[in-house]
This record gives sequence, C-alpha cells and structure tokens, in this order.
Amino acid sequence: MNTSLFTFLSMLFFTGLVAAISWSFTRKAKDVGAHGYFMASGGLNGWFIAGSMMLTNLSIDQLIGLNGDSYAHNLSSMAWEATAAVSTIALALFFLPRYMRGGFSTLPEFIEKRYDVTTRRVVSALMVATYTLVLNPASLYLGAITFNQIFDLQGILGWSYPATISLLIVSTGVIGAAYAVLGGLRAVAVSDTINGIGLLVVVILIPIIGLWTLGQGDVLSGAQTIMQDSPEKLNAIGGPQDKVPFGAIFTGMIVANLFYWCTNQAIVQKSMAAKNLAEGQKGVLLSGCLKLLVPLAMLMPGVIAWHLFRDQPLSNSDMAYPALVSVLMPWWMKGFFVAVIFGTVMSHFNAIINGTATLLTYDFYKPLRPLADDQALVRFGKRVSILAALVSLVVAPMLMYAPEGIYAVLRRFTGFFNMPIIAIMLFGFFNARGGAFPAKLVLGLHALCYAVFVLGLKIDVRLGISFIHVMGIMFAIEMLILIALRNRYARAEPYVVQTSSRIMDLTPWRHAGSFSIVLLAALVSIYLTFSPLGVASAAGPSSWFVPLLATVWVAALAAISVVRRRWRQREPDAKSSLPTCEVQS
Repeated sequence: MNTSLFTFLSMLFFTGLVAAISWSFTRKAKDVGAHGYFMASGGLNGWFIAGSMMLTNLSIDQLIGLNGDSYAHNLSSMAWEATAAVSTIALALFFLPRYMRGGFSTLPEFIEKRYDVTTRRVVSALMVATYTLVLNPASLYLGAITFNQIFDLQGILGWSYPATISLLIVSTGVIGAAYAVLGGLRAVAVSDTINGIGLLVVVILIPIIGLWTLGQGDVLSGAQTIMQDSPEKLNAIGGPQDKVPFGAIFTGMIVANLFYWCTNQAIVQKSMAAKNLAEGQKGVLLSGCLKLLVPLAMLMPGVIAWHLFRDQPLSNSDMAYPALVSVLMPWWMKGFFVAVIFGTVMSHFNAIINGTATLLTYDFYKPLRPLADDQALVRFGKRVSILAALVSLVVAPMLMYAPEGIYAVLRRFTGFFNMPIIAIMLFGFFNARGGAFPAKLVLGLHALCYAVFVLGLKIDVRLGISFIHVMGIMFAIEMLILIALRNRYARAEPYVVQTSSRIMDLTPWRHAGSFSIVLLAALVSIYLTFSPLGVASAAGPSSWFVPLLATVWVAALAAISVVRRRWRQREPDAKSSLPTCEVQS
C-alpha cells in the first residue's frame, strides 16, 4: 500500500475513533438546556478537566512555536509554560473556590457584579476579539504547515504554498467547528482528554526517537552529544539578549500567566464546570503537573533539530518541529501522529469557539433578552460559534506573512488586554470599595499605551529590555491607578460576595496543598537542572547541584508535613463549609 495512503487512512481511523468515543460519552450524559450545552451540566470530573485544559492550552502554536524558539536560541522560552504551574496553583487554591461559590458561567459575570455592566462587556469583547482574531487563526495556520510538511500536499496538488495552506486551514476549521457547534462543552472536554492522551504519547516519543537517531541507535549517547557539543542550548536561564530573560519571570510573565490560567474564559470554563470543588482542584493541579513536562516534550525536539540540521539550517525556525517529525517518524506511525496533531488543532479550535460562544451568549445576548429560554440561548450560541469560526478561517492564512516567530507574535498581541484584566480582577477580589470608572480607565489607557509604545514605537527595543518587562511595568502602574482612585470613585456600597443558589459541594480537595508544594519543588528542580549549575555547562553539573536539589526537596517535605497537619486540624470545618472569602476594603 502507498505510504501516504496508509498514513491518511490510519489518520482517519484514529480521528473517527475519538469522535465515536466522544459521541458515546456525550450521549450517555444527556446534557440538556443552556447549562448542559455551555457548562456540561456542571458534571466534569478532574480527569476531563485536566485533559480539556491542557488541550485548550497546549495547542499546535506551542508545539511549533516553542520548538522554533529552542531551535533558534535555547530553552529560556520554557518559562512561559513551566511557570504556569504557579498559576494553576493560584487558580486551584484562590480563584476557583470564589468562582464556584458565585456560580458564574463566565468570568465577566464577576466583573459586572464587582464593577458594572459596561466593564463586563468591554472585557468580554476584548476576549472574544483575541480568541477570534489571534489565538484560533494561529492554531489553524500552524496545524496547516505541519500537515503540509508531512504529506507534501503542495507537491501532490501542484498548488502554490498560500493556496495549499489555505485549503488545509479551511478543512481543519470546518471539522473543528462542528464539534463545538453540535456537541457543546462536554463533547469538547471528552475529545480534548482523548486527544490529550495521544498528544502526551507523541510529544514524549519524538524526543526519544530524536536522541536515538542523534546517538546512532543509543539514546544515552544522543543525550551526551547534546550536553557536550552545545550545552548552552540547554540553558533555561535566559540572559538579557534572549527572548525570555530570567528576570522577566518575576515581572510581566507571572502576571501574564495569572491572567491566562486564572481569568481566561476558554481555560477556566472547564474548571467552573466541575461537579464539585474537589474535582475542579484535582483537574487544575493535574494540568499544572503536565505543564512541567514542557522542557522534555515541547522544547527538546527543537534542540535535537538544531543538531540534526545544523549542516543545512532551516530557513524558518517554525519549521523545526515539522521537519524533525518528517525525518524521524516511522511511516507506520505517521497516521497516528497526524491524527493527534489534527485532534490537537481541532481541540484547541473548538474549545476557543465554545468559550467565545459562551461569552457572547451570557454577556451580550442574555442580558439583552432576559426572557429568552434555554432553546433560544443554545440556538444563538450555535450561530455565533459558526460566525466566530468563519472569521478565524479568514484571518488564519494572513499569519504566514508574520515577520517573526509565531509564538512571539501571539505573546505580543495578547499583551493588549491581559495586564489590565488581571489587574482589575485582583483589585476586585482584595478591595470592596473601588468603583467602575478606574477599571474602565485602566482598560482603555492600557490598550492605547500598548498600541503606541509597544507595537508602534517598540519601546522595549529602544530601551533594550524585554517586552515582558514592559508588561510588568504597565501592570504595576495600572494597580497604582486603581489604588489611587479607589476612594475618589468608590462604590455606593462595599461589594459583598453573593453565594450562588445552585447546589454544589464546595469542600476543598484534601491533598490540594501538598500537591501544590510538590509542583513548586519540581519547578525549581527543573530550573536547577537546565541551568549552568546543572546540564547547561560544558564542565557538567556543578558541585552545588546535588546539595541544592536536596535542599529543595527537604524544604518541600517539611512544608507538606505542616500543611497536612493543619488540614487534619481543620478537616471537620472544611467538610461542612467553604471558608469565607468575602473581600476586605
């Protein structure tokens, strides 16, 4: 049988299998009404939450963009992904209990209760615009170039590169949109989880095969080649000239990740649809654990590609991962790989479409049509899902003309609104009196300043600092504005958290604190390993490496002991009610 035909047929088989399993789970659940369509009837368990959050996050833009960065530079870009573990801890322990207590369907719902309806709609509109014009088009475009690299459709069809990429974008987008439109959130979550298992297998297998090839049949020999020939490529501690300087982790990056994981509708919606708080926390923290696989799975292939192709460098760093897969993947596995990548693109696309439809339905349509029944809400949600998908399909082909790596493009454009949103969310949680005007001022001022100084004048380039530092500076200024104006533009009455009338078990997961400490210790250990103190040194690991690693885990075990002892003391109260979370002025 022709190799390409076998790959195509096996891809169809695996894709059809995912669709069949998703349909089976969705049919058995019998979700009805708007709450069933948009929130899976509040019945997702921890595994489905983790799988869906990961596939919404780990889209093809990370897989290709991060490997492109590691091919061109080093492992410093892993900071965007690995440090997300800190944000998942914040979501599980701080944000999620408050979201579930309020019974929110969208994050802007909280913003309306805390500020006003105009602020809610501005935030919702910013999210919808970014989902439709940036995130979804990027996922479709990068998926298309991967499929073209593997199947060589441009050569088979004899078309131009733009025409071939456009065809692949439309084909993937139409199928992905069908999941979101026809199945709702549960179908998205189930398919995400199944595709996530496949993606996990693939992203671990590719670097292993790469090391085996580099070592001429010996994985350990391949690893030695990387550590000895160019150990600087393994350095995760970015310098001033790298795309992600190490210091940026503690300025703009930590805040950007807080926005993405704690206030981003497409991500948080899955945890808000949990059957109870404990399952939501399990799913969120498990996704944080999976994020720690990033150095091996999402950046190491780029380093391997640099070693394999350095005699014939690639013209575009974004081609590193597709080129590596094309060379390394056995012909009989390519169908499974393509099915996984296809599922990843679809999962990301349909999750964003579902999040977009939820925002438009609950934040715009329902307030304007308060008497609309569930059938009308679902019907509107399906219509705007189709519209959002069409807009993304039109925008996606334009990204092939992006002058720099696609991952950097994505991060720059999400900076339009991520800082002010997380600023007003944090201020809203910790201050009960500040009014709506400062929040709207911060949203508008940030967009104007970011467009003029970052995208227009490129002030980060002029000052010789990372744009991540600029985002951190802007966040600090915006928090100062909110604090300075809190009394002048105060609410008539202090905000008090309202508890949802929806019946829900808000008992925390008993291992949430311990698991969080393990995540933090593992994150520090990864950075120690991929640093000049570890494997990123020509002389090998420093004499300080093992003692520092041991110190981290001894401190972690001591902290876990304290947390578990405190839990046992408070367990009776935790089982009866969620500790109060009313904001303080």
